[in-house]
Amino acid sequence: MKPAAIVLAALSLAAAGAASASDRLSDMDYLKANRCLGIAAGLNADTASLNTLLKVEGRSRSAPILLRGQDELGRAKRDAERAGYKERLTAELNGPCMAYMGEGAGGGAASKVTASAH
Repeated sequence: MKPAAIVLAALSLAAAGAASASDRLSDMDYLKANRCLGIAAGLNADTASLNTLLKVEGRSRSAPILLRGQDELGRAKRDAERAGYKERLTAELNGPCMAYMGEGAGGGAASKVTASAH
């Protein structure tokens, strides 16, 4: 589980710039944005910009991608509720996830979340 999370985080860093540069997210970026939404919801952060982005982007997705997105969202929410994960997930939310939460990604600027606030 941990190696998969590390790989996902590394891929998120590599593709973060691409998410804000294109008009339409790739399926992989759509899944990453769902993960970010799950993290934000689990850490009680602002989810408005991610909700807007995913609503718009979800209109053009196939059913398997939509289902996988829901899986990613649920998994990230569960991870955010686990003790010991909050610091790492807060760093992910304030790092790679910002590419999906910024003004260029379909929403307003998001405030950063701190691990100590939760």
